Amino acid sequence: MAAQNLSSKEIFALEDKHGCRNYAPVPVALSRGEGVFVWDVEGKKYYDFLSAYSAVNQGHCHPRIVDALKKQADQLTLVSRAFYSDKLGQYEKFMTELLGFDRLLPMNTGVEGGESACKIARKWGYDVKKIPYKQAKIIFAEGNFWGRTLSAVSASSDPSCYQGFGPYMPGFELIPYNDIPALEKALQDPNVAAFMVEPIQGEAGVVIPDDGYLRKVRELCTRHNVLWIADEVQTGLGRTGKLLAVEHEGVRPDILILGKALSGGALPVSAVLANNNVMDVITPGTHGSTYGGNPLACAVATEAMKVLLEEKLCENAAKLESVLREELEKIPKNAVTSVRGRGLMFAMVVNDKIPAYDVVLRLRDAGLLTKTTHGQVIRLAPPLVITEQQIRDACKIMRDVFQTFSN
Repeated sequence: MAAQNLSSKEIFALEDKHGCRNYAPVPVALSRGEGVFVWDVEGKKYYDFLSAYSAVNQGHCHPRIVDALKKQADQLTLVSRAFYSDKLGQYEKFMTELLGFDRLLPMNTGVEGGESACKIARKWGYDVKKIPYKQAKIIFAEGNFWGRTLSAVSASSDPSCYQGFGPYMPGFELIPYNDIPALEKALQDPNVAAFMVEPIQGEAGVVIPDDGYLRKVRELCTRHNVLWIADEVQTGLGRTGKLLAVEHEGVRPDILILGKALSGGALPVSAVLANNNVMDVITPGTHGSTYGGNPLACAVATEAMKVLLEEKLCENAAKLESVLREELEKIPKNAVTSVRGRGLMFAMVVNDKIPAYDVVLRLRDAGLLTKTTHGQVIRLAPPLVITEQQIRDACKIMRDVFQTFSN
């Protein structure tokens, strides 16, 4: 049977039989996307309120990004970094000038960006800070999530992420998120090379720190000669209403990690940015990636960034934050106990008496896709191309669904 003729149930069964069971997807089989909408194989239309974990900020299948992909695919896709290409240097110049850093390291996935940042920080710790060899430490915040590699799970405080995968990466230490006294104490150790933190914790349930937290992080890291690594894989590129979430507090990290929406969802693309005094510890042979910085990715990522800027998607997220908050606050408090968010990155905390996953399934049935995280939290992150009317329409779906739980 041809793949395009399979039903949703047949697709579920096919993955269950032949795939590694490392995910438990919401049962919907998607085959098409455009803007803020996706369609399943039976032709049913849905609002996408997850945006592939913020990878499709520019909307599904944005025509400019798709055209850039097609054009470059006809010319050159990959040469590896064994040779120069006509696209990488132009992309690096565009991005470093846009974001105000000296250098960019291109990678493929968000977790590779995190791994790369940790490698750079350790090397800087030894070469520049003169930490005794094999003694460098990196501090992380509890509740972090930056991927599923052994290093990433070694930094996790979630047993479902790390349990059963030890021994763990040495030199990784955890402190509470949004806890300046704990950070100040941890940075007393002269062997600390870096502190890596999300400006807003995504997987933890859109956890927003206190005002001034990031400014204090910047101040403490500077004082103790420690690199601040900002993991903006999910919060960056317009999601919170600014190009970078750190801009809400007017601060800059020493190392910036980007991914997800960097390609508008067309390809896996990530990037690590830093200035010369940090990035120059990486020399030929010390780090690399066959696909990192490939011509296809560079062409797509350049166009994806231009779409984000020229269509003013950061501004749209900032403008619609109040609309989304206003609409979500209309959901009765006996159903949703609290709402939190910034830009178009929100979370609803569902009353313990209502199973949040059941809410997700009923939302699916009503034509809106999202997902739970950490039990009773439902994340909401529509593509940044969404309109005010679409937000209001989608939130009416949510209110109607929650009403079914009180009947």
